[in-house]
Amino acid sequence: MSTEEFDEKKNEAFADRMINILNSGALSLMISIGHRSGLFDAMRALPPSTSKRIADSTGLQERYVHEWLGALVTGGIISCDPGKHLFSLPPEHASWLTRQSKANNLALFAQYIPLLGAIEDKIIDCFNNGGGVPYSEYKRFHEVKAEDCIQMVVPVIIDKVLPVIPGLIDSLHRGIDVLDVGCGSGQIINSMAKFFPKSRFVGYDLSEEAIATGNDEAVKQSLSNVRFEVRDLTKFGLGENYDLITAFDAIHDQPDPENILKEIARILRSEGTFLMQEIAASSDICNNTNHFIGPLLYTISCLHCMTVSLSQDGAGLGLMWGEEKTLEMLQKVGFDNVRIEKLPHDFQYAYYIMSKTCLKKI
Repeated sequence: MSTEEFDEKKNEAFADRMINILNSGALSLMISIGHRSGLFDAMRALPPSTSKRIADSTGLQERYVHEWLGALVTGGIISCDPGKHLFSLPPEHASWLTRQSKANNLALFAQYIPLLGAIEDKIIDCFNNGGGVPYSEYKRFHEVKAEDCIQMVVPVIIDKVLPVIPGLIDSLHRGIDVLDVGCGSGQIINSMAKFFPKSRFVGYDLSEEAIATGNDEAVKQSLSNVRFEVRDLTKFGLGENYDLITAFDAIHDQPDPENILKEIARILRSEGTFLMQEIAASSDICNNTNHFIGPLLYTISCLHCMTVSLSQDGAGLGLMWGEEKTLEMLQKVGFDNVRIEKLPHDFQYAYYIMSKTCLKKI
């Protein structure tokens, strides 16, 4: 214990904070349930109602709905008329908790808490013995990540993200070859393929489950200009070349990110562009003390991004590898004069933009 004088007020304040943390952690679980079960969406459309009416409107069991309401009422999220036992979701809260709110629906992110908590025992084993937890242990990760992508990236990819590269929209309309590295379930490139029918799109990901989802969606939308492959991203085919290569929140997860960036540089055409999205943060923990969602992002990193990479004997960069390390690695593989864009709508991500003309000879 520190030899500095014990501060009783500081001690009491931290005890209060710990109680708030425990309550907030419990509420994260209940918010996830409210999102997945559709309870928030139902309550947005209902007048103040009994727990039975809320349950009936959703087809859920009233006893469970009643107990769920207890957590949300005592947590200050749902309002209660004590005389009539009527429950309501205030519109100011609904605007951040329902699917109708689209990109503002923060309830979606609460799903990461129970999802990551489910592999806590395996993470503790890694703390003791090293190694990592493979993708296969995360039963809903691709499902939640896909929903996250559909909500946060897909609606803005055409109007806000791609325009950071001058002339790219016109090129996509004329027709170019595009590769998405670590494409996940393919929501982004399927949306691009639909909007730019003259361009040709390829998505690579290590997960068979994610690739199957992307393929199914492409078939459902009758998209003939997109294909998906299960691919170990450490090596690409010798005959491949692309005009645009994208990597959305994907490079840090890889076992050998440096080699992947080298491969991307190799297969990028002479006038091509590489667009990489990564979390906007510093590589130094101490510089992230005021990061708006730092605790959440470091938790996701420790319990998913870092450990998945380490499970493959990888670099284990983690979600918060930060701008300094990112630029260092990009420059090491030959990318120079990298441009970084931070978009007004997006407090989470930085967009790194590189062209072939920026490549140094190694």
